[in-house]
Amino acid sequence: MTMISSSATDAGRSDNGGTAVVSALAAEGVEVVFGIPGTHNLELYRALSDTSIRHVTTRHEQGAGYAADGYARATGRPGVCFVTSGPAVNNIASAVGTAHADSIPLLVVAPGPPRGLEGADIGGLHEMRDQRGHMAGVAERSVRVDSAAQAAAVIHETFANWRTARQRPVFLEVPLDVLDGAWDGRCLPTPSPPPMPACSPGDLTRATELLASAAQPALLVGRGAIGAAGEVRRLAELLAAPVVTTVTGKGVLDETHPLSVGASVRLGPAQELLTAADTVLVVGSTLSDAELWGWRPELPGTVIRIDIDAGSLTKNLVPALALHADASEALHALAERLASDHPGVVSPATRGAAWARAGHARAASADVAARDSGPWAQLNRTLSAALPDTTIVAGDSSQVSYYGTAHHWTTRAPMRLLYPTIYATLGYGLPAGIGAKLGRPEAPVLVLVGDGALMFSVAELATAVEQGIALPVIVVNNHGFAEIRDGMLAAGIAPVGVDLVTPDFVLLGRAFGAHGVRVTGIDELVGATRRALTADRPTVIEVDANAIGWQ
Repeated sequence: MTMISSSATDAGRSDNGGTAVVSALAAEGVEVVFGIPGTHNLELYRALSDTSIRHVTTRHEQGAGYAADGYARATGRPGVCFVTSGPAVNNIASAVGTAHADSIPLLVVAPGPPRGLEGADIGGLHEMRDQRGHMAGVAERSVRVDSAAQAAAVIHETFANWRTARQRPVFLEVPLDVLDGAWDGRCLPTPSPPPMPACSPGDLTRATELLASAAQPALLVGRGAIGAAGEVRRLAELLAAPVVTTVTGKGVLDETHPLSVGASVRLGPAQELLTAADTVLVVGSTLSDAELWGWRPELPGTVIRIDIDAGSLTKNLVPALALHADASEALHALAERLASDHPGVVSPATRGAAWARAGHARAASADVAARDSGPWAQLNRTLSAALPDTTIVAGDSSQVSYYGTAHHWTTRAPMRLLYPTIYATLGYGLPAGIGAKLGRPEAPVLVLVGDGALMFSVAELATAVEQGIALPVIVVNNHGFAEIRDGMLAAGIAPVGVDLVTPDFVLLGRAFGAHGVRVTGIDELVGATRRALTADRPTVIEVDANAIGWQ
């Protein structure tokens, strides 16, 4: 027996494993699937054609994964991908790793060898030694099913778990004989999802008392609080507590709010504010090194942590009190208790002092960030001020993103900066921007990346053109890997492999069918970006970093 092709399936058969997968996705409300058809996953596409689910073909499986990730980050809905077996699974693995690191709900469905041929090493098409095991290294869960009914059940179980637990990617492998085989329309019973964790009344009382008695409280907020923006604001105002966010939590509190210190936890002034606080409430963050850039948060004050993931409650900082709960539920309960049991806990003088502390830390952090940002600070500040405050920015592991957008783009709500914070992949920005625009067609979406990052996924310009979306793709061209070049020089290493030949991005954009524009000044960039937001297709806007004159 050898690896079979799904093209051998009877062309008239419809109710098979592919139907089971697609029917389950449709029942979960999936509207868009990103992916690439291949020899082994044709039955998924047979079933897909009978639904209203939109399929978006990317030019590389990694692009499909990043597009689904950007879709999920911008919409709050899970991203879904179809890929074929073997090399396609390898190609999407980096995207799955990115989603796992940043807690993004991503489902990847792929065919696998027929039952009984796992690891057979017989030279079958696309054969891998252990495809499921390979993906177990990057996904939260990697499942190989034995039946169409089980495939449907795993999908329903995955979506249910995402509603009550930490959201991380899942890989689903469907054997070829299951994908092609008949399905009777049934689904195996799905396990009950984990219940939404809830704090005990005693822990809520203790947390309330600690917060109410604090003279200088502060909040440190991460991605786990993006669904609790209103609750974060209410609690911060009740306590007169400055709010520092991680980059993944950027915008959870409107960055124009007087208590906002911004996405500045990496920076000294924000760290000093947290260290000076007598009580710090950490919400939805593992306090990872990638977020803190080497800072060890050994806070002398009382630390309270809230997280939906029990395992994250003690990572990198052990709290005095850990609340295993959904951020929205826990913050709402704390705010209600504070409002009823401690009315007027904050005086006008205390509130004014808190605003002053937050304002000082915000301004000082901006100054520190600007010193490291080169031209990226002014570029981001100017674009931020000139464009609608609902703009979604897709960044990348580029200097213009982590030195610029993360700190200098004023964000007024969560889910408006798409950035691969922890895995720090290259090639994320363009496909993520495509996914965001397809998920949020009414919102202004732009891509702002460096040339090194864009070249990793530049083929997705064809996807953007094919989808007919108005998407400014701003590429700041510094002709190579500037961050690595800087690191080599700082370490006394002669630069090797970092000064690169780059294409004429304007002509490249036009070759793909997009508009192409080159700008040399900030006014030109603002104008070109505004026009691109309402254009009839994507626009590649090239900015030569060596010609940037603003500081």
